[in-house]
Amino acid sequence: MSSAPTTVKIAILGPGTVGTEVVRLLERQRDDLEARVGAPIVIAGIYVRDTAVPRDPAIPRGLLTDDADALIASADVVVELMGGIEPARTMILAALERGCAVVTANKALLAAHGPELYEAADAAHADLYFEAAVAGAIPLVRPVRESLAGDHVRRILGIVNGTTNYVLDEMTTRGLGYDVALKRAQELGFAEADPTADVEGYDAAAKAAILASLAFHQRVSLDDVYREGISAITPADVAAASEVGLVIKLLAIAERTEVGVNVRVHPTLVSATHPLAGVHGAFNAVFVEAEAAGELMFYGQGAGGLPTASAVLGDIVSVARHKALGGKGPRESNYADLPVLSIASASTRFQIRMLVVDRPGVLASVAAILAAHGISIESVRQHHTSDRAHAEVVISTHRAPERDLERTVADLAASAVVHEVLSVLRIEGE
Repeated sequence: MSSAPTTVKIAILGPGTVGTEVVRLLERQRDDLEARVGAPIVIAGIYVRDTAVPRDPAIPRGLLTDDADALIASADVVVELMGGIEPARTMILAALERGCAVVTANKALLAAHGPELYEAADAAHADLYFEAAVAGAIPLVRPVRESLAGDHVRRILGIVNGTTNYVLDEMTTRGLGYDVALKRAQELGFAEADPTADVEGYDAAAKAAILASLAFHQRVSLDDVYREGISAITPADVAAASEVGLVIKLLAIAERTEVGVNVRVHPTLVSATHPLAGVHGAFNAVFVEAEAAGELMFYGQGAGGLPTASAVLGDIVSVARHKALGGKGPRESNYADLPVLSIASASTRFQIRMLVVDRPGVLASVAAILAAHGISIESVRQHHTSDRAHAEVVISTHRAPERDLERTVADLAASAVVHEVLSVLRIEGE
């Protein structure tokens, strides 16, 4: 029988947008939450760097403290919502070493230092939960880590960043340019003043590393994830995609092959009939392909204070129940030890858009360059431009290795018949 505390004491580290909603919900739903936990719960304190800074009225000023060490020492459950690497890493390790259960939404920290945190949790026989670190309110971590634990996940395709999905959706549905769509996202609060982490794919890459680690039972770090953002996408790319029934999405892709694991984030063309193509606005969706379960899709709000707080609260209830009634959540599963492959090993279809010299025989020259690298052409579309000396050619290929495409594009760019390679986009989900 566990020597459970009569009251579960919860420490909140960082009352930002998500932390404020967590505190609000803990207070508002206390009776229901205590019934689910099986014991009284109380907020032991709320860590802030400066107690004098004005806060949302939902944050009781009497609970504020700038002494993180003392707060952690008094807690049973530590909820880290500060973000960033430090001091979050040091505080979480201190909490785990004390045997505290930890709940975090910190995807950057998990992607960079996950193994260290998992090992600390195992050594202390403590819970480490992080449902809110990937796709906000969408229940995704638990299904991948627990519900599919008896299955063989082959592939994950995910829209895991609401900012980029909003921007690309505005470009697709309203015909906006990238800069205009991004500015609108910032005005609506979907994008930060500095949107680099979102639009350059860093946020999605961190989430891809976490999902791949869970799905394939091995450690995948942020450094293992190939990353491209959406800042180079143009209205012409969107139009070329739409012309053949495709939609551009920033996808996190994790694949398990016979020779290893490939994890990447990049703008991707998907068929307009694919479920991911219908994900609009700032919503997220993750498409999972498993051997026995088949195709599964998880959809919902991937960001925002209240949706993310919902995922955090679910974790709090789970770990607080373990504190009250005994037990422990699942531990890290990292037995697979498969090679993590580079993007060069990926195999997919491609769309290459280029400006070529407008004269007879050019298409034959372009086709010869692709054939020399074993790239098979599926379709060719040609458009005249306002510049009569050049034409725009859009080539869709059959599936080919990425390494072959890299060499092909280099030779195309150096060819006398190609004025400029405008864009290269991968086609997935077919």
